[in-house]
Parts: sequence; C-alpha cells; structure tokens
Amino acid sequence: MKAKTLSGQEKRLRDLLRRLRAEAGLTQTELARRLGRPQSYVSKYEAGERRLDFLEMREVCSALGTPMEAFLRRFEERG
Repeated sequence: MKAKTLSGQEKRLRDLLRRLRAEAGLTQTELARRLGRPQSYVSKYEAGERRLDFLEMREVCSALGTPMEAFLRRFEERG
C-alpha cells in the first residue's frame, strides 16, 4: 500500500505537535499515558498516518499543558 503524501499544512501540524511534546519534556509513551491511549496513537498522528478530530486535538493540547488558543496561534504563525 502506498503511503499518503502529506500537504504542507499537514506537515506543519505534525511538526508542531512533535515540537509541543518535546517542549513539554514528554516522550510519546508519557503523552500516551496522559491521554489514556497506546503509544501508537501518538506515533501515528505525529507521523501523519492518523488525523485528530477537534475533541482529540483538545485532549492532546490539555495533556501537553497548552491552551487550544495558543496552539492555534502557533499553527497560524507558521502559515
């Protein structure tokens, strides 16, 4: 099966999610534990293999200690 090519915005989103996790000093496993999910959940959305819906994104931001407004602002700044 051929891997999906990510758009520029999808890459920016993936990179920002990775950066925020690193800034929080968390591994994928530690973040997954906070979310009550397996490590593969974090790995897949960071790799662009899975998309997060709004409620999932809100949970991730909360687990990272980042307000959703700040997350959106950082995403838009890179646009």
